[in-house]
Formats: sequence, structure tokens, C-alpha cells
Amino acid sequence: MQIAQELLGKVLVTNFNDEYTAGIIVETEAYAGAGDKASHAYGNRRTARTEIMFGKGGTAYVYLCYGIHHLFNVVTNVQDTPHAVLIRGVEPIDGIDIMLERRGKDKLTPALTAGPGALSMALGIHTVHTGLSLLDENLFIEDRGIKIKKADIVAGTRVGVAYAQEDAFLPYRFSIRGNPYVSKGKGLNSPGRGNG
Repeated sequence: MQIAQELLGKVLVTNFNDEYTAGIIVETEAYAGAGDKASHAYGNRRTARTEIMFGKGGTAYVYLCYGIHHLFNVVTNVQDTPHAVLIRGVEPIDGIDIMLERRGKDKLTPALTAGPGALSMALGIHTVHTGLSLLDENLFIEDRGIKIKKADIVAGTRVGVAYAQEDAFLPYRFSIRGNPYVSKGKGLNSPGRGNG
């Protein structure tokens, strides 16, 4: 969960075919591997798709959701411990014109990159990029000195994981308080916890 919070304020950069785009990460969602019923690697499930999660941290895991959305994750643990963090929202800062064109939009609004499918499309990230090192010159995360105070990090439940039973209520989604580029997705309510 620590890495999911530390990624807030970092900058996700892509440079595909000389098209440079970047956005500040404003929302993340953590998946705790073999013991997390919401994780693709629950029970140490190894498939052609999930094998990348068992690799070393600092690698891209990009999968297709509902056959249309390419979702970008950061593999975050050591070899054979399949933890990952889904990037759910970024605030565009570089290459906004390119992002608008990729998304078929004519003006900058939060809908451009709020949500994991939207941000991947805007940044040009596809499943072909799964397995790429995040030290690659075409897809990387950098620190531009943006500091997020603990008090400005909001924790909530994850989105779209109701099937995960009790694990659906874990407060593993993190966002920057008040940022308009945080997705509108709703987590589940549970006793003693607010809606994510």
C-alpha cells in the first residue's frame, strides 16, 4: 500500500513515435498478490497474462478490460511476489494536444484522463507495452519534486471488485484530495469506512 501512496504526485511519461505525453498520477489502486481475492494473481494463479506480475518490480503490466480498455499497472514487488498498482487517474501536463487527439476530444476536461482506460488511451499505452521496464525511454515514471502531504491522500475501497468478497472492502484505493482528475468510480461502503 505504501508504493500506491508514494506514486501519487509522480509523473507518468510516454514517448511513442516521437509523441511525448505526461501526466501527474492522482489516483492509484493496490493489489496485494496471492492473498488478495481481487488480484489477477490470487492464489498464485500464473497464466500467460499474469506471469508478468510475478516478475521484478518496476515493470509495466497492461491488460485488456471488457475487451476495450487497456489498463496500466506497475509491478511493485520482488520476483515471484505478484503485487501491482493500477494507475487510475492522471492530471495532464505535457502533450495535451496529442492526448486530445487520441481520445477524440476537442477541449481539456477531467474526462480526458480520469479513469484507467481513459488515461491509457490518452497516453498511448496498450497491452503491447506489458512487460516493458519502467526505466525504458518510451514509458517511465519520474519524480518532478511534487510532494503530496499525508493529509491530502484519500483512502477508499477499490472499484469493480465486488466479486472479491471481504477483500472488496479493503481501503486500497488512494487519491489526491480534491483533484478533478480523480475518477468518478465508486468503491463499496463497509462498516466504519466511507465510500471510496
